[in-house]
Parts: sequence; structure tokens; C-alpha cells
Amino acid sequence: MENARDLAERTPRSDRKRRDSFGMFDGYDSCSEESTSSSSSDDSEDEVVPSIPASLPIIKNNGQVYTYPDGKAGMATCEMCGMVGVRDAFYSKTKRFCSVSCSRSYSSNSKKASILARLQGKPPTKKAKVLQKQPLMAKLAAYAQYQASQQNQAKLKAVVPGESFDWGQYICSSNTVGAPVSCFKHAPMGTCWGDIEVGVRIEVPNSDTNFSTKVYWIAEIIKLAGFKALLRYEGFDSDTSKDFWCNLCIPEVHPVGWCASSGKPLVPPKSIQHKYSNWKTFLVKRLTGAKTLPPNFNDMVQENMQFPFKKLMRVEVVDKNYLSRTRVALVEQVIGGRLRLVYEESQGGADDFWCHMYSPLIHNIGWSRSIGHRFKRSDITRKLDGQVDAPPQLFQKTKEVDQSGDWFKDGMKLEAIDPLNLSAICVATVRKVLADGYLMIGIDGSEAVDGSDWFCYHGTSPSIFPVGFCEINNIELTPPRGYTKLPFKWFDYLRETGSVAAPVRLFNKEVPNHGFRLGMKLEAVDLMEPRLVCVATVTRIVHRLLRIHFDGWEDEYDQWVDCESPDLYPVGWCQLTGYQLQPPASQNHLCG
Repeated sequence: MENARDLAERTPRSDRKRRDSFGMFDGYDSCSEESTSSSSSDDSEDEVVPSIPASLPIIKNNGQVYTYPDGKAGMATCEMCGMVGVRDAFYSKTKRFCSVSCSRSYSSNSKKASILARLQGKPPTKKAKVLQKQPLMAKLAAYAQYQASQQNQAKLKAVVPGESFDWGQYICSSNTVGAPVSCFKHAPMGTCWGDIEVGVRIEVPNSDTNFSTKVYWIAEIIKLAGFKALLRYEGFDSDTSKDFWCNLCIPEVHPVGWCASSGKPLVPPKSIQHKYSNWKTFLVKRLTGAKTLPPNFNDMVQENMQFPFKKLMRVEVVDKNYLSRTRVALVEQVIGGRLRLVYEESQGGADDFWCHMYSPLIHNIGWSRSIGHRFKRSDITRKLDGQVDAPPQLFQKTKEVDQSGDWFKDGMKLEAIDPLNLSAICVATVRKVLADGYLMIGIDGSEAVDGSDWFCYHGTSPSIFPVGFCEINNIELTPPRGYTKLPFKWFDYLRETGSVAAPVRLFNKEVPNHGFRLGMKLEAVDLMEPRLVCVATVTRIVHRLLRIHFDGWEDEYDQWVDCESPDLYPVGWCQLTGYQLQPPASQNHLCG
């Protein structure tokens, strides 16, 4: 891409502008010719397929029409499941696998540490055609079918116990730190974690004792990692032999003084019982001026573990197999604020989708119609007993915008995180402007001509960026598939396509003081298989954008995620909520 000097030379001095706080050039706004707005499809499912340039052959699969760049064809066979299809429709740079699932299963089998293999069993070996042109669309369709066939054989929470992974040992062995709870405003206690820090004293059960009944002792926080703390019993000083990790939000953890007010015995550990003849005097001296938990800490935890969504509430959610439309789904399960949604008309509840209650992918009933978004109507005419539409106030609110003046327009170019390949930021186009600030976005060079793989982002979404964002922040930008003028240069591409870059001033430039640092550990949803929450690491920070690496997996599975994403959680969240945590694929020895 052209550097700043080249761009400045092409731009009249009077039009040159400084970089703004987002690190972007406003000069990109005027570096291309104006273009007419692209035509937008209406909300009807029976849409006319646009005309296709004669130079592009057409691949028709499963009744859907897709364009494919001339001369780029070629077949490939998935090394995992034997699926045969167009090579460029396969996943990853090596094109060895038809989908993320097959790539991960292959990697897991080779390491003999497969979490997904245990969840899914052996993948199918029957050869089949690739149903979708775009790599991860194939994965979504294949995975949805496979998941449905396996639903009766393996229940969601029946394989890997939530406590099987030892976070404490993992953090100590790798000498890393966990992201603070305060980084996760959507998580329990995220907004009221307060001054819980190293040095705080608490009362916990004493495991170093001969008493048959439960007794307690005071411990000091030596290290914090999310909800989990490395504790040392008071009186051990620098002796680490009895240090232990504990989730601070479990009911057995109390502020200093709880035992006295509750009539519970405080008994020093037997290993050091001989050190002092008067333990009361010792404690008074040691604890004077020390911090402890708030008196109502346990009540605060319980209050934070209450979630407003209930089973059988109806919502609108993105159709996981047809991203440009939404469907009605029912809340089937609520775990820690995460919802298991079952699509209406699903046979036996097998067609499901996981997301957080604050996810931008779910909305109240009627949302699609109100903004002009595609919607798949259900054949079910009446609600079942107990079903109720989720109240609109339960859903995450978006920032109000003024679309009457300067706003996004059809055909404008930008850069966007590809929701079907979250490791990539791609060249993209505004395909349709909806109401209330919402946009339909398409990835250049990888779109179904009927718009079925367009996706909806709000205009203030942190997942869309101005032209040049990747270049300025040294991020690899994925060019349109089939585009041959490499290295990709935005200036040339805008001129060749007769397009206009979306003005920088329209994008969300707010960067909160999120608190994340490089190397911090956390628990993160694998958004390509959103029922899985995995051990993960922050490997890069660009403004408010985080690069999330799934420990034990190759870098190609990394995902770009916003710092305020509701799909990120503190260390210990799975244990606290009872959700399944997927350990690192290469760290199976840490599982008990």
C-alpha cells in the first residue's frame, strides 16, 4: 500500500489533513472518484439474482449461485474427511482442509490431544461436494449437519468437566498473568470488583488440619488471575509449600471477621501451629491495616449471577447458515449469561446457536422488520405454553446515530473483520444501509451474488475500520479473492473500481481504558464454534482491538475481537458458572 509520503504528493496541500486520534488519514476520503450507489435488495426472500459478468464462470451448488474468478479453479481433497471441492473454497493458506473443524480435528489427532475429537467423535469420511464458495460457509453448513447427527449421541456438557483444567498450575508453569476481572464489564462482578488485589486477606477453609469438621483460617492473596487467586495461609511468611489456588467467588471465601460473626472456628494450619503461642496476638498485629473483601461480597456475587433471560423466551438471532437474515429462536439454556438458542422449527432442538445475552447477534422480536433486515418467517403460527417474547429492554443498546446527513452510503469501501474467518480483516463494501444505523457489509471478491453471505454491523461497530487502518497499524489486510495486483494498494483499487472510501469521521474512534496487556490469559469463546469456551491469550493490542490466540492451536485460528466483546471472560469464569472450559490442545497433561 502507498505510504504517507506518496499519498501526500497526490493530494493537494489544501486538502491534506492530519492523522486523527484513530491513527487514520482523513485524506483517504477524497482519494478516489465518486461512484453511484450500488443497488440494494429488499427484504423479500424471493429476490432477483443480479446479472453476472460474462467473464466470470458460475458455480452452482445446492441451488445457489456464486461467482468465481476466471482461471482460479482447481480441485482439492480434504485431508481429514475426504470432502472434494474447489481448492480456493478450502480453509487456510495451505488449502488442505475443507473447514475449520476438519483442520482442527486433523491437528488434534496428530497431537493426540484433541478436545474437539472427544466432543465430536470421528469425522465423516464420505466424499461430498463443497456447498458454499466461501471457505468458512462450507464449514458452517457441514458442521451444522454433523452437529445435528451427533446431538443424540453426545450431550453438550458430558465430556470435559469444567474443573479438569488446572489454571493455577498452567499460569505458574508459564509465568503468565490473567486479565483482571475489571476488564470484563459484562462478566459477573466485572463492574464491582473494586480494590481486590495482592495483599488482601480473606477467610477460607483450612485444609491443613486434623479436624474432621470444617474449620477456617486467614489467607493472603499472593497472585491474582481473573477470579482465581494464589493464596498463602497467614503465618507461613515466605514458605510456599502450602500455597493454593482458589476461585474468590465461591461460597467458601469470606471477608476477615466472618468467622467471628458467624461463630465459625479459626484454627491455624497444623504445619505452623507450633510457631506462635498466642495466635490471637499474632493475628491482631498482622491484620491491623490490612485490606479484606467487602462485608457483602458473597451477596454481591449472588446478585451478579442472576440473569434476566429465561427459558422459552423468544428472540431474533442471525441465521448461522444464512448470515444475511435472522430467524426466531427460543432460549433453551442460560449459563453465566450465555444463551443456548434453539431455532424455531428445529427438529428435536438439534438446530441451536450459542451466544452471550449482550451479543450484537440477537435482538427483540420485530427488530428485523423495524430496520429492514432480511428475516426468515416461521411456519409456526402460535406460541407454545410458556413462550414469551423477550422484553426489548433486555437487549444491548446501540448508540443512536444521525443518518439524515453525512452517513455511510451503498458502495462505500472499508475494512472489516470477516465474521466467517475472524483471523482476517478484509477489503469490504457497504452493500445496503438499513435503519437505526445498521449496515449490510460484503467481503469483496468472496460474495454470493444473491447477497446471502452479507452480514450486519452497526455503523458504530468496532469491527469495521476506515480504509488504510490495517496499513497504518501494521496488520495484514486480506485483499479481494482473485485480485492479482499485489501488493494490494487501496489508492489503486479505489480508482480501478470507481469507488469511494467511507469517511474516517463516520467510524467509532473511542478507545476505552480496557486494561488488557500483551500476554494476559483469559477464557474466550471460539466464535467459529461458539459453544466452546477455550483457554486463550492476548497476543496483540491495536487500539481497542485484541488478537486472541487459542493456546495449543496454530496462529491461523487466532481471532480479532473487540476489547468489550461479551465473548471474553476472566480466568475462572467457567468454574464459577459451571460452563465447560476447553483446555489447550497441547496441554492435556494439565487435565485431571
